[in-house]
This record gives sequence, C-alpha cells and structure tokens, in this order.
Amino acid sequence: MNNNLKSAFAELIGTFTLVFIGAGAGALAGSNGGGIVAVALAHGVALMVIVYVWGGISGAHVNPAVTFGLALAGKIDWGKAVWYWIAQFVGAAIAAYLLAYLVGTGTGLGATTGSLTTSDPVKTIVVEAVLTFFLVTAVFGSAVAGRNGNAVGITIGFVLTMDILMGGALTGASMNPARTFGPALVTGNLSYLWMYLVGPLVGGGVAGLLYDRVFLK
Repeated sequence: MNNNLKSAFAELIGTFTLVFIGAGAGALAGSNGGGIVAVALAHGVALMVIVYVWGGISGAHVNPAVTFGLALAGKIDWGKAVWYWIAQFVGAAIAAYLLAYLVGTGTGLGATTGSLTTSDPVKTIVVEAVLTFFLVTAVFGSAVAGRNGNAVGITIGFVLTMDILMGGALTGASMNPARTFGPALVTGNLSYLWMYLVGPLVGGGVAGLLYDRVFLK
C-alpha cells in the first residue's frame, strides 16, 4: 500500500471513530441524561485516542480544517491533502449511516447545530472560526512544534472538549466540516453545511498561517 493510501485509510478510520463516538454521544445525550458534558468528553476522549493510535501514520488530522491549516503552512502537500479530505468525508458518512441503522435518524444523529445555526449564519461562522482557531493552534503547538511531548493527544483532546463546552449550545461546536457533513447527509439536511465549511476553514487557515509565520520562526 503506497504511503498516501495508507495515510488516507488511517484518516478514514480516525474520522469514522470521531463521528461514530462523538455524534453517537450527541444522538443519545437526551436519553442518557449526559447532556453537553457527556458530548464534550466523548469527542475529547475519542480525539485523544485517535491521536495516539493514528498520529504516527497520518498525523491524525481527522478534520478537513486541520488539513487545510497544515497545507496552507506547507506542512503537508496539497495532493496528500486531497487524499485526506476524501477519506475524512467518506469516514464521516460511513459512521453516520451506521449510527442511523443503530439508533435511527429520529435522534438527529448528533447533528452539529445550535441556537445560532438557523437564526444567525454570520455569528455561526464566527463562533466556528474562533473555536477551530483554538483547535488548530493546539495541533501546531503540540504536534507540529512538538512542545508537549507525549501529552500531545491529551492537549488536543482537551481543546476539543473545552470548545464544545463553550460553543455546543450555540453552533454544535463542530470545528470540523466532515463531522457536520456525516449526520447532515444521512438526515437529508445539507442546508446549513456551508457555514460549517466556511467557519472552520477560515479559523484553521488563520491558525495555520499565524502559528507557522510567527511562532515557528
């Protein structure tokens, strides 16, 4: 298996894991009484495990916005980034279809929507951009710069957790176009997807360029 295909396959499995666990926790939050805390922890712990399991193979981006930030900063070539994006969206879709089979689309499948999603698209984009900025700066500070040693997975996982605790009620705190895409595709509502493409890509791009040009020099 060539390196691009192997890395992309790791991204597919990693993104599948994040969406299956994270969206699954969101879908079941009402029935298990866990609420936003349970959803945030599910995402954070899942990402932490993914980083430790798949980080050595693909870098464990599992997020098109992370890949975009790294590509803009020249840390991954654009050809490989395309492989990653395809794998991430496919992995997210597979996870969402499996969740639909297991828990039904009536649960909402953990769709990343919040109070701002339908009422204020601009604020939705701003929140998603800021939250993604935090996530991608953590990736650069921990994984790219190597400043946190073996704590890299813990650091990135906790950033995802804190972002969801703050922004979950507002936008669903996606920070990840693939995470939004999977449940949106399966539930048949892609109308809000564009906000979760623009916000995370802007936030991830700014974070990647800023960290690379200012803090890695």
